[in-house]
Amino acid sequence: MTSVVLADDEALLRKALAALLPLEGDITVLAEAADGAEAVAATARHRPDVLVIDLEMPNVDGLAAVAEIRRTRPQQVILMVTRHARPGVLRKALKLGVQGFVSKSAEPAHIATVIATLHAGRRWIDPDVSALAVIDDCPLTDRELDVLRVTGDGYSVADIATRLHLAAGTVRNYLSSAMQKTQTQTRHEAARYAREHDWL
Repeated sequence: MTSVVLADDEALLRKALAALLPLEGDITVLAEAADGAEAVAATARHRPDVLVIDLEMPNVDGLAAVAEIRRTRPQQVILMVTRHARPGVLRKALKLGVQGFVSKSAEPAHIATVIATLHAGRRWIDPDVSALAVIDDCPLTDRELDVLRVTGDGYSVADIATRLHLAAGTVRNYLSSAMQKTQTQTRHEAARYAREHDWL
């Protein structure tokens, strides 16, 4: 029997999955959560075999919740579901150690199969999601993305350098390169452009 915590802010979908998943496989739903904060608390309390979590939720979103859970339960198996399987989101989720990624439109039987796959120690990324990752056209390096991410938080070049443990000149070089690649005039425009394209 595979134990599961379900986290989704759409109550109707969450309740439907909670009712249908046990019918599709050897699955028991230990708890439900309506947002990321509840997901973190429920995972800590119930220690499920698999956490099934929605990407986009109010207050604390799925990625932020996963990051928090990873700090206390680094081996937690996580399946992320979303309606918008964008390349940037997939990249962030994989970096956080998410083992599975499926579309919210998937049938409960398919989700149950993926849960069993993850519980068995394997990974699963739906083909349509992996296809998006293959065509990801982000021209920015990881370091350029790092400086733009901090720029988007409103920090100065000196602050960015301190936070990322880089020299100010190095930060300026990364920002200049990012602005050139995004064809923008300022670092804030470059950060906004990157966010709009789901690269951050």
